[in-house]
Amino acid sequence: MIPVVAVVASHAGQYLVGRRPYEKQHGGLWEFPGGKVDPGETLLEAAHREVAEELAMEVTSVGETLFVGRDSGSPFEIHFVEVTLSGEPVALEHIELGWFTPKTLRAMSLAPSDAAFVEWVAATT
Repeated sequence: MIPVVAVVASHAGQYLVGRRPYEKQHGGLWEFPGGKVDPGETLLEAAHREVAEELAMEVTSVGETLFVGRDSGSPFEIHFVEVTLSGEPVALEHIELGWFTPKTLRAMSLAPSDAAFVEWVAATT
């Protein structure tokens, strides 16, 4: 399995998600920002790097892994990690960014593991 970090940033009951570029896998679907964990890198280090690369923001704290998901037939194991961010997000990798409530997220077109995470959030809150 290839580990992937997905950063779960919340503010006032809303979560930050981005829409994937159309030319990429799951293009046009919404996802929690993040990416592959590089060899020798921890989830914490990957979260810091991915947030800087994708959002031009800084991670100020990292909490626990909330959920681990896998897309069917995919080699990726996605670790949804709670983070606190500093700054305003800039869409450097996504075509659109937004803050949404879990209820709104459930109605959006999400990448498969992200949809599973949102369903888990809805079931546990």
